[in-house]
Amino acid sequence: MTKLTWDCQENATYGECVLIHKEKGQIKKKVKDKECQCTFQDCSLHGGVTLTVEVNINQRRISETLVYPNPGGEGTAAQNFSCLIYNADFMNCTWAKGQAAPNDVQYFLYIRDSKKKIERECPRYLKDSGTHVGCHLQDLSGLTSYSYFLVNGTSQETGIQFFDSVLLLKEIEQYDPPNNITVYCNESHCFIRWEKPRTRKTRSIREFQYQLDIQRQSNTGSSRNQLIVVSGDSGNKYSFPRPGLRAKHTVKIRTADARRAHWGAWSQPAGFGSAEPESSLVHIYLLVVLGTLVCGLTVSCLFKRFLGTHRLFPPIPRIKDKLNNNPQIDHQIIWEKFTHDVGKGDKEEVLAVEEVTEAPANA
Repeated sequence: MTKLTWDCQENATYGECVLIHKEKGQIKKKVKDKECQCTFQDCSLHGGVTLTVEVNINQRRISETLVYPNPGGEGTAAQNFSCLIYNADFMNCTWAKGQAAPNDVQYFLYIRDSKKKIERECPRYLKDSGTHVGCHLQDLSGLTSYSYFLVNGTSQETGIQFFDSVLLLKEIEQYDPPNNITVYCNESHCFIRWEKPRTRKTRSIREFQYQLDIQRQSNTGSSRNQLIVVSGDSGNKYSFPRPGLRAKHTVKIRTADARRAHWGAWSQPAGFGSAEPESSLVHIYLLVVLGTLVCGLTVSCLFKRFLGTHRLFPPIPRIKDKLNNNPQIDHQIIWEKFTHDVGKGDKEEVLAVEEVTEAPANA
């Protein structure tokens, strides 16, 4: 907050204050009755401003001008100033040494809440060769929407210009990745769900936007698909046709403010699907091809062996059976009638055999 005061005149009836800013132009405020001051909202003053007061006295308009410079050597102020809130509870501010700043320059950061008017110095500086070039804050309590940041400096050699900035904390907060990412797939679709990240201040779901990166994993690496942006009022879910029954996929998500695409860090990849069925199918295919080749080779070998055997042992010609080949001959066995000779069949001759003993020889 910038306040301009002056000595009051009893007969002043009307007044107006004007602040001329190099970037914002003219900012006008009306003077309330019987008040001798004007109050402007916080704005950066390091570029210098011009303040003008106009009042009516005795029906005559009187104007006074005040020039507010930035004292110190040109180019000695801190430069490249920026701040970032992360993990909802921490803030880092960084800056660089001015190009014309002497070697013994030292910078100091002060933060003032625009509403509560609470001012505090940086509790923990980040240093480069002994010079303060940053600040780390672990406690952001007491800071509301807007905060005023002032970096001034000291040196034994010359005066150091200050740098100031008014930041909307919502615009410098980098959101964490979503929480509890889950993926469920049925036969036709996959459903991705997540929870909004924790932020410094509670925000509605419409103030978020999400970016999804779905990739298919394969033996040759991963193929990146087009990034998908999902608004916060979609219920923190996204569904899409199932890309394949056998393909393994991963999804990671990051968050940003709905009014600007200042994306935070990616979440850890969440996998879904499985590469095992695809691998099994490849194995089955290889087995089928290998089995076909083995069967083909076996049949080929048997065929070649059959041809070789046929050449070495040609078939023996068969003797022509004229009897069997004559269809006019009736294959019958003819039995001849057996007749006995008359007078022969009932007669038998009996021979008498008598053992004769030879007489011994006379002595």
